[in-house]
Amino acid sequence: MDKNLVQRLFGGAIYGLLIIFCTTPLGSELINSISPDLIQQHYLYYGLITFFLFMGVWECMKMMKFDPKSWEKWAIFPVVMFVFYRYSKRYFNHGFIFDFNVSEFLALCLIGIAVITLFRFSKELYYDNGKLIFTVIYTALPFSFALGLPKFSSIENTFSLEVFFLFILLWSSDTFAYFTGRMFGKHKMAPKISPNKTWEGFAGGVVLTLILSFFIERLHPDLRGNWIIVGLLVAVFAPFGDLVESQLKRTFGVKDSGNIIPGHGGILDRLDSFIICVPVVYLYFILEKFI
Repeated sequence: MDKNLVQRLFGGAIYGLLIIFCTTPLGSELINSISPDLIQQHYLYYGLITFFLFMGVWECMKMMKFDPKSWEKWAIFPVVMFVFYRYSKRYFNHGFIFDFNVSEFLALCLIGIAVITLFRFSKELYYDNGKLIFTVIYTALPFSFALGLPKFSSIENTFSLEVFFLFILLWSSDTFAYFTGRMFGKHKMAPKISPNKTWEGFAGGVVLTLILSFFIERLHPDLRGNWIIVGLLVAVFAPFGDLVESQLKRTFGVKDSGNIIPGHGGILDRLDSFIICVPVVYLYFILEKFI
């Protein structure tokens, strides 16, 4: 068997098991079966997102090639920690209950502005202050919003599965789009940024992800929101998330964001769609509550 294929299978399996362990009650149940009442599931999830955040920040710093002597390089982690603490404290104090907040609305707008800057005004990112701002917005804000997706109850020791099914839809969208594109793809979506993406693959990913989301909605009515809508949002924005990271790597002339996952690259390579989809789904959950 090809060595690279073995690496990809091994890396993918470890990554998938980590997601399942930290986003479903399986993780806490397994740990507590060894030592009763040792940990609650939402702390495993918090640890996972924190790990993703700091690895993502580190990869961003390496990709964007900060000046080693710049103050911005040393300011990144304190700023990221402050932003992440600000949101994580809010979510834990409120039990992950949604309410409209001006700072959240502004943060969602900032993510959109950062993406526009990357595609239309990328020269701004050649300066260390631009790199600092982009890194904080691209990593700290989406991962902070990710903390607000699941519902949990410390009293009842429950943890909902919104994030787990979000990952399922992201994986399905990517897989279905890949195979549909391989079989039928002729029209390129963005040949200069990601030459392998086609409109046919995109359409296949949308259709099949919607089918999967239909079954999630039927089988798990306890989840927040309508998961057919969530599936549509994921199918539309997941490929865009991949294009955003491809543009970032293209801007700074790198192939992969890192190599922490054997055969798959870095954390940002695996979570590029997650980073863009989380704020979109979070915004939907907010709006859905008030409609």
